[in-house]
Amino acid sequence: HEGVHRKPSLLAHPGPLLKSGETVILQCWSDVMFEHFFLHRDGISEDPSRLVGQIHDGVSKANFSIGPLMPVLAGTYRCYGSVPHSPYQLSAPSDPLDIVITGLYEKPSLSAQLGPTVLAGENVTLSCSSRSSYDMYHLSREGEAHERRLPAGPKVNGTFQADFPLGPATHGGTYRCFGSFHDSPYEWSKSSDPLLVSVTGNP
Repeated sequence: HEGVHRKPSLLAHPGPLLKSGETVILQCWSDVMFEHFFLHRDGISEDPSRLVGQIHDGVSKANFSIGPLMPVLAGTYRCYGSVPHSPYQLSAPSDPLDIVITGLYEKPSLSAQLGPTVLAGENVTLSCSSRSSYDMYHLSREGEAHERRLPAGPKVNGTFQADFPLGPATHGGTYRCFGSFHDSPYEWSKSSDPLLVSVTGNP
């Protein structure tokens, strides 16, 4: 039975994109005083990992160490909490968190269709491309938790490309893209070289 208590939060330190062999700490925390936290990976039938919650400054939390990272450990994780008087009643699940291994294939290239310096209000489109036949591209922006993703399509010049429309430019940022294949969605290429998009002037 689940959902009696509101969902805890799940964070990855240092972050959800990791290289093979690295270790990631998945921290589950809540302002509900959970006695135990449970960490579950989608598609796995074995029992979830369980840790006793540590209470500090009005927050209960547990740090699950995952690693050294290899493809079998990548995937979508969720955590739950339970309280002392009803240990078999789990909270609602945390939001899902994808743990991804990067650095496995050759890096794609990332470019801005109008060039990396744009006027405020101009529509920005970033193109990720490679000669490798990637099925999917993932675009990350420094400081943002979630990547955008788009399917790759073949181009006449023999590359596989996706065009990410970012809408009207409001503020710049540093972007990177990664490629992946359908049969291993949590295993990504090396990062493209970073692309700094600068926004100038007023619309």
